[in-house]
Amino acid sequence: MLSLFFSAHANALGVGDYLKIDNLSTIDSQPISSSELKGKYLVVQVWATWCPYCHRQNTNLKELVRRTQGGKLQVIGLSVDKNIETVQQYVKKNEINFPVAMMTPELDRAIGKRRGIPELYVIDPAGRVIQKDVGQMVDLDIYELARLGRH
Repeated sequence: MLSLFFSAHANALGVGDYLKIDNLSTIDSQPISSSELKGKYLVVQVWATWCPYCHRQNTNLKELVRRTQGGKLQVIGLSVDKNIETVQQYVKKNEINFPVAMMTPELDRAIGKRRGIPELYVIDPAGRVIQKDVGQMVDLDIYELARLGRH
């Protein structure tokens, strides 16, 4: 189950809106519960295996995970691909070191209309979106997020 809180007037999730993830299941059927995420900043990326910008951003997110291991930052990938096997193969081949789940209709409604991918949301421990980026972020932008893991 995914608990969602967001502004009713918005067409797309934005800064200041709320998104609370609870009991999300990864592509490998591993649960991600709200108790696991409690007190953490979340970096949620909406992406696809066929997107070259997503691939580059995934490389940077892997480094972000390495830099913040054991800290208060959790990266979660949400794939918009149609085939879970394609995503599983991509994750294995590219040694993705953060949880990846498939986009669900419920998540799609909560996040709302996308302008493109990759789309990245930074969510504070209270569930409030504090940053939203559309398109590939540059390396330094991604690494700047490491500061959140040190809070």
